[in-house]
Amino acid sequence: MNFEHTEDRRMLADSLNRFISEQYAFDARDRIAKSEHGFSKEIFQQFAELGVIGALFSEADGGFGGGGFDIAVVFEALGRGLVVEPLLGAVMVGEAISASGNDAQKEKLGDIINGAVVAAFAHDEADTHYERTRVATKAERSNNGSDSGWVLHGAKAVVPQGEQADLFLVSARTSGNVDDEAGISLFLVPAKTAGLTVRGCPAIDGGRVAELSFDGVKLGADALLGAEGQGHATLERAIGRGVLALCAEALGAMEAAKSATLDYLRTRKQFGTLIGSFQALQHRMADLLLEIEQARSAVINAAAAIDTGDRVTRERALSAAKFSIGRIGALVAQESIQMHGGIGMTWELPLPHYAKRLVMIDHQLGDEDHHLQRYIALGKESGKEVAA
Repeated sequence: MNFEHTEDRRMLADSLNRFISEQYAFDARDRIAKSEHGFSKEIFQQFAELGVIGALFSEADGGFGGGGFDIAVVFEALGRGLVVEPLLGAVMVGEAISASGNDAQKEKLGDIINGAVVAAFAHDEADTHYERTRVATKAERSNNGSDSGWVLHGAKAVVPQGEQADLFLVSARTSGNVDDEAGISLFLVPAKTAGLTVRGCPAIDGGRVAELSFDGVKLGADALLGAEGQGHATLERAIGRGVLALCAEALGAMEAAKSATLDYLRTRKQFGTLIGSFQALQHRMADLLLEIEQARSAVINAAAAIDTGDRVTRERALSAAKFSIGRIGALVAQESIQMHGGIGMTWELPLPHYAKRLVMIDHQLGDEDHHLQRYIALGKESGKEVAA
């Protein structure tokens, strides 16, 4: 099999890596991540102008990519630079609008692609525990005469860059029990909607997150994305794109941590000898390199499967990749810091920031335990289909 990227993707990767190295050095990134906004709107707009956001969308949606490998190329570069700008929200909200939006709703994609609108994905709740079907936020019909809209009550937790978002994709239950797959509906909620409260706080790995509260938030009928009560399939597709993006981002962070550790082993002397010459450290580094290659294979497999028509194949590949990334990411973080020694914990050094990001990626959109269980469950589901 040929695992080489197309020329267009290589050019995109080269341009993005060069821009990040020149405009997004660690000191600048650290300053941006700690700022009151949690990201730079100027940098985000430059990403849009470079075509980075457009590469995440298909031509039909106004972009020029949209495939699994396009997402992987972009987010691997973002991970290598520890970028905190809200491109993950653009991918997930954009996918949901593309999959289920009407013509008027799809017009919003242009503003997302050109960076005019910051979109945020608001699905997780305080007691969700990664379960996608567990939605306690409720939406009820307002029944105001001929203009029958919706009223939202509930809360969403840990929404990345929620304070600065212009548009939220919100999941809410319109029927059924709290953990039923049926009865989940999706809504597009402008950030300035009355009754919506946004409370932000710093994220442990840089940037900011927010909690959303919906206290009788009134929405028009046009806020509903797709069919009422049938949002789970769209939600699954959006989360799938997010999982792939996070896996690719983690791969970029692993590569950066690996390079920093190799440089340290080649320059640090102990007892008058380069520590990279010590056989024990050579073995540990060799094991780490093999694990990172396994992570890359998992990302390639997920990127290839994400556009397939078979749901079980797609979702198993994504869960397998997320499981692998969670396990290997923690290993890379631990080994890189240990081979650096005490300096590996120094806050001024980029390495511990990569380590924190790798650990936290495991907790976004389902950790390794969750995805291992999901992979097994999907396998049983596939076996039932074959038996049938």
